[in-house]
Parts: sequence; C-alpha cells; structure tokens
Amino acid sequence: MGLKGKGRPPPGMEGDIKPANKQRRQMMHIKRKRAKDSERRAERYGFKREEAKNPKLKEQRLKQNIPLTLDRKRVWDEADNDAEETGLGLSVDVERIKRAKKEEEDELNRPLEEGEDDSEAADSDNESVDSMIASSDSEDEDEDEEKDGKDSGRGRKSTLPTATERATSPTQSTKSVNLNLAPEALAAKFPTLFTSEAPPSPKILITTSLNSTLHKEAETLTEFFPNSHYVKRSAHKYSHKFSIREISKFASNRNYTTLLVLNEDQKKPCGLTMVHLPVGPTFHFSISNWIEGKRLPGHGRSTDHWPELILNNFRTPLGLLTAHAFRQLFPPQPEFEGRQVVTLHNQRDYIFVRRHRYVFREKRETEKPVVGADGKEIQGAEGIRTGLQELGPRFTLKLRRVDKGIQRASGQEWEWKGGMEKVRTKFQL
Repeated sequence: MGLKGKGRPPPGMEGDIKPANKQRRQMMHIKRKRAKDSERRAERYGFKREEAKNPKLKEQRLKQNIPLTLDRKRVWDEADNDAEETGLGLSVDVERIKRAKKEEEDELNRPLEEGEDDSEAADSDNESVDSMIASSDSEDEDEDEEKDGKDSGRGRKSTLPTATERATSPTQSTKSVNLNLAPEALAAKFPTLFTSEAPPSPKILITTSLNSTLHKEAETLTEFFPNSHYVKRSAHKYSHKFSIREISKFASNRNYTTLLVLNEDQKKPCGLTMVHLPVGPTFHFSISNWIEGKRLPGHGRSTDHWPELILNNFRTPLGLLTAHAFRQLFPPQPEFEGRQVVTLHNQRDYIFVRRHRYVFREKRETEKPVVGADGKEIQGAEGIRTGLQELGPRFTLKLRRVDKGIQRASGQEWEWKGGMEKVRTKFQL
C-alpha cells in the first residue's frame, strides 16, 4: 500500500526534487554540468564570431577583463613628498617622489613667457583659487579618484599609472632600478654602500654554518659570485669555533669586501647572511626553491667571465639599500665576451635569482615583434632576437633582517626586521 504524497512530481519539476537514489543524483549532476558547459561554450563562440567581425570589441573586452592581483592592489605609505625623511620601514616609491619634486622645481624655474609678469601670474593664481568653477572641478576630480583610482589611498592625484595601464603595459614586471635615486639620508646612514665613485672590485669570502654539509652548494656559489673563495668551517669537536665577528675581522684584514655565510636546515640551504666589510651592515636572507644547475632542463655550463647584473623592481628605500648591497658583489665592469647575465628580480618582496647565457639571433617568421612600454615596436630590433640558456643555480631570497653592524651573539641592534607588517598589499622592497 503506497503512502500519500509520494507520487511522481509533475512534468518539468524533476530538477527541483532531489531523488533518493545516489546514481540518479550523480546522473542529474552530470547533466546539469554538461548543460552549463554547453551554454558557456555557445556564449564564448558567439562572442568570438562577433569579435571577428568587429575587432574593437576584443580590445574593449581585454581592457575590462583585467585580473585583480596583489601587485595591482599594492599600498604605499604617505611620505609628504619628501624623500629625505623616508625610513627603511616605510613603503614609499622613491622614484615617484623624486619625479614629483623635479616637476615642482621645473615649474618654479620656468621662464616667463612674453607679456606675462609676476603680478599677472599671481592674479591668475588668486582667480583660480577664488573661482567656484575651479573648486567644483577639483572636487569632481577628487571624487573620481576616490571612486576609480583607490591605489594611492589619498585625496590628491597620483602621478603613478593606473591599475589598467600597469596591467596592460608589456613591460609591467621588468622595472629596472635607478641606483642614483637613493635619498641623501639613506646615503648618509650607509656611506660605505652609497658612494659617488664606482664600487671597488669585489673579493668575497664564502663559508657555512658550523659543522655544515653544504660543501657542494658553497662551491657552487664561488662560481656564481666572481672573485670568491670558499673556506670550510667544519672542524673536530675540540677545536675553536670561530664566530661571525671573528671571521669578519679575519677577512677584513685580508682585504675581503663581503662575507657570505650559507645556512643549512635538513641538509638543504635555508638562509644566507651577507656581511658588508669592514663594519657592516649585515643582511639576513632566507633561501627557498634551491635548484642546482644540472637539474635544469637544457642547462649550460658557466665560464669564468664576470657576468652582467640586472636589478629589477627595487623601488623603496629598503629596496635601494638591498640593491646596492648586491651591487657590491659583482664587478663594475663585466666581461661582455662571456655573454653571462645575473638577474635579481623583486616581486612581492621575493628576490628571484637567475643566471643565463644569451646569444643574439635572427627573428623567426612565427615570432611576434618586440614592443616597448608604449606598446609600439622598438626601432632597430626588428630582425634581432635573444636566445637564453639558464646556467643555474636557481633560488629565491627573502629579506628577513638588516643589522646595523656585524651581528652579535645577543642584544644586537637592527635597522629593519621583517614580519612586522601584517597587510598583504603592502610590500617593503
């Protein structure tokens, strides 16, 4: 005898009722998923046919469908347009501040045009201030900035490119570093790193932590950094264990410029300590994703030539300090016949270290033209392309702490320490 209310549902209502049978539920889920995929496919192919007829529709779609990444949501600190007061803990764009100050100086030093005097300029300024139209226009601009461009987080108009311009720029991720933009206060605090003259030829001493097993990795670093020497720090249990300060004093007396200490965790490289001799500062990095050169597909063998150095996307005072510290590790005059280049690319406070050998070749027919930051093809490079072969090793660095001098066993003073900023959209380098 059947129960009341348990009959078949009316036609067209099968999708709203969950059947008790598991296999039927699975089949219904597969049918719904296939129907949804077919609708999306038909919609996508419909847009494709329309864009084939009208290419402007594709350009509009690409401008609107820009992924919202952490790089586009990056937050900058307020520095009051004064690059000299910026500290290591502030995340400010030094290049933007310098550019804004230069524009103000150029405007003040601009020669007066014919028929224009100081009184007329002052009257025009007063009229623009007292005008209700000008104030309303400026308020409208501020409202538009608050609605559209919330990148700066401030009321005044920012000179930085918008998020859309940064995302659509073909060179958005390769911003070369201008080492001459260092603030004077930063240069006065670290005079050994910020010098007007070219840095001297490096002489690097590489060692490891006590009783380490990373002899092979340390030997690899001697090939990576020019004019470097590896000294083992392992010894028997009754020997004297030299500290970092003692090793730094020993190296400084022998005209070494930098001391590198490779740290170990579970027989893998986990950290790198860089001591700028003779008095510091000391940089502490953590190492991740260490890959030897022989494990890279299509890798090459390095030579003894001094490589070229490329520094990318170091924009804050702390980033410029880090860039200058790495600059001291490579000779100022590379040997171009070796065609070797070392790249330090900063992205979200992670420094990606790569080493390649390059070669110039002719352009293939299937390759696209090389465009610049303005989106136009670069003149003079129409038929030339560059081939790269990675040499290794490949690893990633993250800055953890900057000490004032050479590290001590306890109570050491530090200039900057990582992990203090909890906002994901604020980067320090």
